[in-house]
Amino acid sequence: MRFWDLIRMSLSNLWRRKLRTFLTVLGVMIGTASIVVMVSLGLALNKSTMETMESSGGLTTIQVYENGSFVSMGSGSEEESSQETKRITEDTIKELAQIPHVTLVSPVLNVQILAKQGRYIGYLDVYGMSKEALESMDLDFAWGQIPKEGDGLSFVYGNQVMMNFYNESTGEGYWDSGVLPDVDLEKPLYYIFDQESYWASQNPVEDTGENEQQTQNVSPPKKYMLPVAGVLAGDMETYTEQSYGVYCDVETLLPQLKRVFKNKAIPGQPVTKSGKPYKEIYYNQAYVRIDDMDYAEEIQNEIKNLGYTPNWNAEWVKSQQKQYQSIQLVLGGIGAVSLFVAAIGIANTMMMSIYERTKEIGILKVLGCSLSNIRTMFLAEASAIGLIGGIVGLMLSFGISWALNNFGAALGGAITGMTEAQISYIPFWLAGLALAFAVLVGMIAGFFPALRAMRLSPLAAIRNE
Repeated sequence: MRFWDLIRMSLSNLWRRKLRTFLTVLGVMIGTASIVVMVSLGLALNKSTMETMESSGGLTTIQVYENGSFVSMGSGSEEESSQETKRITEDTIKELAQIPHVTLVSPVLNVQILAKQGRYIGYLDVYGMSKEALESMDLDFAWGQIPKEGDGLSFVYGNQVMMNFYNESTGEGYWDSGVLPDVDLEKPLYYIFDQESYWASQNPVEDTGENEQQTQNVSPPKKYMLPVAGVLAGDMETYTEQSYGVYCDVETLLPQLKRVFKNKAIPGQPVTKSGKPYKEIYYNQAYVRIDDMDYAEEIQNEIKNLGYTPNWNAEWVKSQQKQYQSIQLVLGGIGAVSLFVAAIGIANTMMMSIYERTKEIGILKVLGCSLSNIRTMFLAEASAIGLIGGIVGLMLSFGISWALNNFGAALGGAITGMTEAQISYIPFWLAGLALAFAVLVGMIAGFFPALRAMRLSPLAAIRNE
């Protein structure tokens, strides 16, 4: 008997007993949907956590710091710094770039400056990076863009930097009143790089002599009017690693700092024993981007061998992934119970079908139908039940997933304020695996009934009523 004849006969037999076939398919559908939806909950949790981590630092980003007995840059002279400390220089950037699987290395120069507009003043934590590094961060702008090649020094503000501004006269800011200061970032601001001189000019020091007090007035430092290149997207409730930072091109920041401080040490830079600045610039850290997080540990070891301290949340990522795998196994196991019950239903349906078609099976054997054909016919019926139930179950799974992500997320957002949370996530591999599993369960459930059909005696089967 030809294979397609067997398939046609199997489907015809299923169609003759519509109600029983429907109920059996219904069991497989519910079992498949249960597994897919349950596993999708764990996958969504894992996906959301990884995306959150990506937005707050990156799974393929490593921060590199100085090694040894670290004393903060600018906190003292060369004598106070450990001799084991390897500082991050331009040579360091070149060394890191030679490590396999490293796609981008940028120096990071961190300085603190003041910004003024009208009666408001604010502290800015400025990070100077290469333009390529800023572009690789995929910054989401509310308005503006990363400074272009050839542009002068301009700043990209994080979405929560406005919180750092306050009224210079009253000292009242956002954290006191809950109201954002009236600062328009689309207009140029005045920037003060030499904070020490500025505060000294605002608060004259009284020098008490033997006979009288003399007030030492310090001239205020020069203010620089610079544009804002853009502001990152998000409100005061949206937090990312860049929310409180101010970013700029390090190639434009360095010349500005050298002009401002001239023969003085740039704040944060180490000094010699005599208090003079070094000619070379030392960076606070290096920003390293790799092509795949699977190589992160290997790259970290390379960085340690060079004498620096890498920072990447490898252990946290691993522990989170193990935890989510356990959650997925538990949820999948709960759903698998439904599919196990459905498998019992398939086996029962096929056994009933054998009892009802005993005479038909005997006639097929007498007519010369091989045992393998008998087995194939019953396995095809069981597989068809699994396939149809699996397809309909997947359709139901995607419907439930859509409802959870829309109505469930909206309800959760009304309670927690997180309106973009994804509750269920069904990747294509999960859908394909679930469908294959449903068919496999159908075949396994139909295997023993198929063996029973093969073992029936043809004469006894024909005499059966």
